[in-house]
Amino acid sequence: MTAEYPADAWLPLSGIQHFIFCRRQWALIHIERQWQENALTAEGRIMHERADDPFFTEKRKDVIITRSVPVSSPALGLTGVCDVVEFTLASQGVQLPGREGRYLAAPVEYKHGKVKPDHCDEAQLCAQAMCLEAMLAIAIPVGFLYYGQTRRRVSVTLTNDLRELVQKAAREMHDYFDRGYTPRVKPFKGCGSCSLADICLPQLQNKIMPASAYIRQQTESA
Repeated sequence: MTAEYPADAWLPLSGIQHFIFCRRQWALIHIERQWQENALTAEGRIMHERADDPFFTEKRKDVIITRSVPVSSPALGLTGVCDVVEFTLASQGVQLPGREGRYLAAPVEYKHGKVKPDHCDEAQLCAQAMCLEAMLAIAIPVGFLYYGQTRRRVSVTLTNDLRELVQKAAREMHDYFDRGYTPRVKPFKGCGSCSLADICLPQLQNKIMPASAYIRQQTESA
């Protein structure tokens, strides 16, 4: 049986995206509580504010659209909010209060930019789906990412590999958080768009000399 995390140990689900993008960025935000907004994060925040209306439910033919759906998973130790969850009428699925028939659920996550080369967006979406699966006792094979820059909606198949990536990231996040560990990382091309670049100072990461090496250098040069 999979061990479960107590509710007071749950971490923000949205952190999965940060963690896979850059573990140091995740630690600065979620362990050291540092945040600095730039134009990209501001535009993304505004986009989410427009999507997140917890009092809005819409029905389009056989699809019920709900917004700002709180989700959690004791097994992952994660909690968060889905931007949108779409419930599509189907022969199999979950029964909804006050609705006839059964519905298949699919999370929809809104992103400001465009499709990324890594899997950070897909992992966040998959984590949302895994939380919904635990809460509703259903299987969710597919979710969707909507990118504001391209105005494109992308279907994401929630594969076993993607689920394993989520589980691995969640375990590592809890390990880092419990140890209060902020890793050092090598600068990469994503540093240029990171809102925490002025705090992280990635350009200095490889220039910081360990104390032992500094003492040895000063001793030898004396």
